[in-house]
Amino acid sequence: MSTSLPIPAAQYLRMSTERQEYSSENQAQAIAQYAENHGFSVVQTYSDPAISGMLLRKRKGLQRLIQDVVQAHASYKAILVYDVSRWGRFLDTDESAYYEFLCKSAGVRVHYCAETFENDDAMPSMIMKSLKRAMAGEFSRELGIKVFAGQTRGAALGFRQGALPGYGLRRLLVSADKTPKQLLALGERKNLSTDRIILVPGPAYEVRCVQEIYQMFIQERMTFAEIARRLNRRRTKYVEGSEWNPSVVRTILTHPKYVGCNIYGRSTRRLYTPEKRKPRTEWTVTPGAFEPVVDPTTYAKVQQRIEGTKSRLPRNRSDKELLDALRAIQAKYGRITVDLIKQTTETPSTITYRKRFGTLGRAYELIGYAGFWHGGWLQTRRRIQALRNDLMENIVDLDPTRVSIEKRGGVYRNRLRTQDGRLISVIACRPISGYKGATRWVLKPVEDECRLTVLVARLNLECDAFKDMFTISPIGRPAAIYLKDSDPRLQLGIRLIDLRDFYEAIEEL
Repeated sequence: MSTSLPIPAAQYLRMSTERQEYSSENQAQAIAQYAENHGFSVVQTYSDPAISGMLLRKRKGLQRLIQDVVQAHASYKAILVYDVSRWGRFLDTDESAYYEFLCKSAGVRVHYCAETFENDDAMPSMIMKSLKRAMAGEFSRELGIKVFAGQTRGAALGFRQGALPGYGLRRLLVSADKTPKQLLALGERKNLSTDRIILVPGPAYEVRCVQEIYQMFIQERMTFAEIARRLNRRRTKYVEGSEWNPSVVRTILTHPKYVGCNIYGRSTRRLYTPEKRKPRTEWTVTPGAFEPVVDPTTYAKVQQRIEGTKSRLPRNRSDKELLDALRAIQAKYGRITVDLIKQTTETPSTITYRKRFGTLGRAYELIGYAGFWHGGWLQTRRRIQALRNDLMENIVDLDPTRVSIEKRGGVYRNRLRTQDGRLISVIACRPISGYKGATRWVLKPVEDECRLTVLVARLNLECDAFKDMFTISPIGRPAAIYLKDSDPRLQLGIRLIDLRDFYEAIEEL
């Protein structure tokens, strides 16, 4: 009788929602039987419950597995997976093969316990495995087509297909024949597959606010930005207590749902591809699906005015017109800042200048304005960005299982996300000379991060390293704050003596 010890192995379990027979318990049972029959002993488990197999970035369990194997932290010699589809339904079969290759090249082979072939590099096995990978990806494609067709039919019948209702509206759960059941709160979902969702007018004060926005736009000829500023000055709160901005005002004034029209399929992100706008001819449009918040005549007047102003939009302006707008700000105020650009309603946004000229600094150069950008500030700013990036990466490297970087399309808009989903704003504060030469540090939060816990990293006078770091409570407003050493926000926060203190500090706040 053989007395050899069983080979230590890890098991990887993944359960998506499409097949209940692939539950984690069933997978684990099949893997246990395979391990017993082939001389393995499961010593560690990685799992991704209720997660799609199409994207690695959504699968924290598989990420940890590959990281442990590649960095030689694994205490096992094999990986046991139920079948090829549990390893992944990647649309590109090379991606699935690549992750398996990483494990195999580190001396840890992957075994598919429910497949009819041995994963032994023999030609028949390689052909079967490639075929199975292609079939797994094709399953996702076919499922996506079926789901989209079902959602399109539902939208044509006037039912809401996901997405938040919007300000002034609420989601109402109804039966298939539109018999009302109950209002759904934020985060709540329908339980029965036969139930449907429609939109209904929200609280009376929100409905009045929406109607007032339309009147401000038509009768007072106010711009989106002016309407947002008035609502904020009146302390009228937007969704979940956030502040108004021109973008949400524009949505309220242009989205057909406020006149009772259900629209589906304006854009597509099929199979996690980048979002792409679709032509109007491909939209699913159902007029009169919901009770309107705004009457059709008022809505039509708004659309007519918006259409009339399109010729004055930034995308239709010449380079000279965009630069003349900056010259006008300089002539009026003697300087140009981002805040002045935002406050001047006839001036395009800073995003427009970056898209047209590459950077805002380049637009300044073209009109001969040095100002804030003179004296190598661009180089200093880029150095601060690099330091902030390095800081975030160093925090993640200390324990990738507890925190990750959430990228949002801009260097200063990246932030940290803890394992439990909590977001942390990271702000690098540059020093300036204040009253009587006293040093202050500029703390300017990103507008939509004012309610997040903040990691404040103060730079030294040369802006080439961080002087100290604190975790502080949410700031609550987007305005710039000028910190001094004795600032109460820092005194009430937690100073990080070592970068490893970050994890304990965010749990205390």
